Amino acid sequence: MKEIVHARGHENVRAEHASTFEVTTDDYLTPAGDCILAIEADRAPADFDPEFVDACRDADATITVEIEADGHVDSVSGRGDPDLEFTNERSAVGRTSEYVDDRTIMLEAEFAAEGFDRDLVAALADGAEATVTFTVE
Repeated sequence: MKEIVHARGHENVRAEHASTFEVTTDDYLTPAGDCILAIEADRAPADFDPEFVDACRDADATITVEIEADGHVDSVSGRGDPDLEFTNERSAVGRTSEYVDDRTIMLEAEFAAEGFDRDLVAALADGAEATVTFTVE
């Protein structure tokens, strides 16, 4: 199952955070937001299909987030968890840890913002349009 979100980069995209990455519906990004990869997302976790959310709540589920911008693509996978809420109306956050809040969309991600392809990050920092695909298996 898939959920597709359209967003865009921003000049302050730095992708330097070591334990999280984020896509947000916010229309701004300060330099402090070093986990944020894209802004102005057209959907948030609260908008995802209930069947998709239920599939993500399986502890054995593999959740993958792929980001494409300006011809550059990278993806990261993590796991699902019964405690995932998918109720946040602003942000989707992937985590390398096992911490869960209403923004969390995956746990134990292979890497965080700092691990994303630097050419992709540069395209996002140039404000490129982004397609973010969430997949659960």
